Amino acid sequence: MFKELDPLLHSQVRLAIMSLLIGVKSAEFSWLLENINTTKGNLSFQIGKLKEAGYVAVDKSFRGNYPLTTCRITEKGANAYQEYVAAIEEYFKQIKK
Repeated sequence: MFKELDPLLHSQVRLAIMSLLIGVKSAEFSWLLENINTTKGNLSFQIGKLKEAGYVAVDKSFRGNYPLTTCRITEKGANAYQEYVAAIEEYFKQIKK
């Protein structure tokens, strides 16, 4: 009846990261931090979890003398996100019945 929800995406911060990344080519760490209500440490930790799962790719470089971390969603991550959203929609459809 109910589809199993991806536990990796069923976290508020990880879901927020994926929701932002699904709509852009890539995003800087600072932009994600501005748009998600969390700390630098927690954002970094949650990005690491998504990276371990292969849902996001992380590129580290420098802009001038400053470190620059850029994230982008992978195909695996986009598929997982779309499946998660479809599963959640099924939950809401059951409520309306």
